[in-house]
Amino acid sequence: MGLLLKVFMPLLGVALAFYFYSTPTTFNEEMLRGKRVVVTGASAGIGEQMAYHLARMEAHLLLTARTEAKLQKVVERCLELGAASASYVSGSMEDTTFAESVVKQAENSWGGLDMLILNHLGDSYFNYFDGDVKQVRKLLEINFLSFVAMTVSALPMLKESEGNIVVVSSVAGKTGSPFIVPYSATKFALDGFFSSLRQEFIIEKVNVSITLCILGYINTENTVRAVSHAMKDPPAPKEECALEIIKSGALRQRELYYPPWTVRRLVLLRSIIPEFVDSLVISSYKVENIRR
Repeated sequence: MGLLLKVFMPLLGVALAFYFYSTPTTFNEEMLRGKRVVVTGASAGIGEQMAYHLARMEAHLLLTARTEAKLQKVVERCLELGAASASYVSGSMEDTTFAESVVKQAENSWGGLDMLILNHLGDSYFNYFDGDVKQVRKLLEINFLSFVAMTVSALPMLKESEGNIVVVSSVAGKTGSPFIVPYSATKFALDGFFSSLRQEFIIEKVNVSITLCILGYINTENTVRAVSHAMKDPPAPKEECALEIIKSGALRQRELYYPPWTVRRLVLLRSIIPEFVDSLVISSYKVENIRR
């Protein structure tokens, strides 16, 4: 065991160093000036904050979410902050026809697209899995199939512009997490689809980047309201998280981990010592506060 630790710990150190420092870090807001960007789930939380950051960078914005009244306010604020243009379309991503229509509106408005940020999310419970297959199917429609539908619709424009696809996912899509079983399943699906699609792009020399954003506990209103009673650690700020997502997409990074140390550690160790990672994940919850 002593010899094993002597070999394992240096290797772990090298792996961690590579994981943290191997990606480019130079970002300039000029990268987004005048870019045509679609942001989904933009009426609140991380999506809203991304819209504001992009507005300050003078991008053209098309925002979408379910709640029209909130979207109107976000668009107004984006124009005040300096967006080159800003508009919205409201609707539910349960309908893949609506998802495709959002991309069509971008094409009609701009004639092209530079960045597609897929950030929307279906409502899910935070509790022990109740066996409701219909809920799993509904979440797959919103959290996965609509992402696929929008990507397929946007690809011709993104290939022409050599643009970016940014997929907002979760650490629950890299390592299993209790109390969010249906949600976790959809996030694993995103990883499988977009990581595989990226490999095909490499083979076919398609110059469209795919950035998968692996997020931990973020202080969006909905998340804090749903899970704060069961979390031991404080949430990370949504404003900084939103900016890091935009940076990672512009820099064409493969994956973003935020908060970096917490999330990267879990993802890296999962393939080496999965039982230990399971214990870390479970220990991060106040399990006694979860009631069936």
